[in-house]
Amino acid sequence: MSESIWSKTAGLPERPALAGGLDVDAAVIGGGMAGVLTAHFLKAAGLRTVLLEASRVGGGQTKNTTAKITSQHGLIYHRLIERSGEEPARQYADANQRAVAEYRRMVRELGIDCDFTEAPAYLYSTAEREPLAREFEAAKALGIGAAYGSQTELPFPVAAALRFDGQARFHPLRFLRAVAGPLEIYEGTPVRSVEGNRIFTDRGEVTAAKIVFACHYPFLNAPGYYFMRMHQERSYVLALKNASKLTGMYLGVDADGLSFRPQGDLLLLGGGNHRTGENSAGGQYQRLREAAKTYWPESAEAAAWSAQDCMTLDGVPYIGRYSAPTPDWYVATGFQKWGMTSSMVSALLITGLITEGKSPWEQVFTPQRFNPSASARTLMRDTAQAAKGLARKFLTPPREDIEALPRGHGGVVEYDGEKVGVYKDENGEAFIVSVRCPHLGCQLEWNPDEKSWDCPCHGSRFDFRGRLIDNPAQEGLEGE
Repeated sequence: MSESIWSKTAGLPERPALAGGLDVDAAVIGGGMAGVLTAHFLKAAGLRTVLLEASRVGGGQTKNTTAKITSQHGLIYHRLIERSGEEPARQYADANQRAVAEYRRMVRELGIDCDFTEAPAYLYSTAEREPLAREFEAAKALGIGAAYGSQTELPFPVAAALRFDGQARFHPLRFLRAVAGPLEIYEGTPVRSVEGNRIFTDRGEVTAAKIVFACHYPFLNAPGYYFMRMHQERSYVLALKNASKLTGMYLGVDADGLSFRPQGDLLLLGGGNHRTGENSAGGQYQRLREAAKTYWPESAEAAAWSAQDCMTLDGVPYIGRYSAPTPDWYVATGFQKWGMTSSMVSALLITGLITEGKSPWEQVFTPQRFNPSASARTLMRDTAQAAKGLARKFLTPPREDIEALPRGHGGVVEYDGEKVGVYKDENGEAFIVSVRCPHLGCQLEWNPDEKSWDCPCHGSRFDFRGRLIDNPAQEGLEGE
């Protein structure tokens, strides 16, 4: 598996597994940025809070972020005003600007050494001016300081660019290590089920007055039915030496737009977005490498990795009360491509709901929302995608001998009368697994860029041996 520059340059100390039952004020499920920050604020509010992590703290999506801290989230504000009105859009802006300020405060007051750097954030287009002009007008209407023009540091001309000042970037794992240090954390403790205020793990039962699901993708299908309201997408990153020394952070809003973000002597180049399970041809890293050679012929690759993001029906995260029948449960999911800022928003919002019963941003992020005009078409498309995955028939190859599969390649073959997944490593050893996702039975696709089996329905992922990488699945694949 690929490894990010964050993982290469920071380690977190191991924490013990749960050893028996506990009775606490609050339990947070998931040890990424959202879970750690939520546990931090709940503990600061005087609640005995435990954090339960299936693997290692920071071992999920947090280690694969590009680590931008920004209230500029693509073309979000014009869309929010058009679909939901100015008040929800203002809540979204206020929440995310507060999140940037809160990171700044914590770094300063706690003395966290995490490369925290103030930097402007840009949206750009090489093709159209109008979308960015509309977003500029929306930002002004909401009181966001923004500037519109066409001058950037990028190594190519742009049609238009929109700049937000007062944004930031940092080293996420160094920040996480400092914040997690004083918390009561149990690693290697996967949660199997939750009933009322009882959390069941292989290592003991936890009773908690309040329960927060901060595990990237909620693993319970009901209540909440989040699997019907989200899909997952992957994106890819290269860390380059000898590339441009940019000051700002950049995101292209065109269909094939690239992301740029400096980190020390490196430049992070990102792109290649696709729905999880729809990359059977591969080539995402190669496209980034070709762009790197075009713009910086003398550049060299220091690292390459990919990330996974939960995408909601209307483009806004689900943060708040989990569902109507579970008043003591809370959820933080659907962060789109903005996990670091949304993690802070989640921690502040959920802490407010638990300690005060309210939050000024509750309306726009509530998981109970459903806006037919914004969501119905997307829901129909995603439901059709799930049905497609369940019924998919493989046309090529109809029958293929495992020995004929080239070394270093994977794919679906007919084996003993069944369709199975096979990966043959460079030494010729074959790894054979089921191609049915244990979550809801969708047929998996091979991702040659990451050597993984990916679910096109809900985004679960498994390595070539069949071991679980990403939820909502809770178990690995059958195999030999």
